Amino acid sequence: RKNVEDFTGPRERSDLGFVTFDITADILNGKNGLQTFWNKNTIFDWNVKQLFLYLSAEYSTKNNALNQVVLWDKIMLRGDNPRLSLKDMKSKYFFFDDGNGLKGNRNITLTLSWNVVPNAGILPLVTGSGHVSVPFPDTYETTKSY
Repeated sequence: RKNVEDFTGPRERSDLGFVTFDITADILNGKNGLQTFWNKNTIFDWNVKQLFLYLSAEYSTKNNALNQVVLWDKIMLRGDNPRLSLKDMKSKYFFFDDGNGLKGNRNITLTLSWNVVPNAGILPLVTGSGHVSVPFPDTYETTKSY
């Protein structure tokens, strides 16, 4: 018999959040609160295959000082338009909390980040300098279907 850690969640219901968002960002020029440490003409230099963009939510609860969840992602290939203008987007992945930490949480911070996927070498992580904090409602909504 092997000792296997039990990672199952609590028996009571956990919060499930749905997020609808707009993103406007210029990855090359670092506008709208995003920044990059590359010259705007070299982000897709000879060694950059693609960018992996993702929107994450970060928040704290009484049980956990730090919670991080990826809500949405996109692969940007060389030649793709580096200016994002996405409207009324829904989260691509479930936004579960392992308890009831979403309901009434006033400080859920959304951040757009990306990894540079090179043809060879290290994978640098770039985090946008602009963040937005959104409050979650104090009551559960059950009328919307996604």
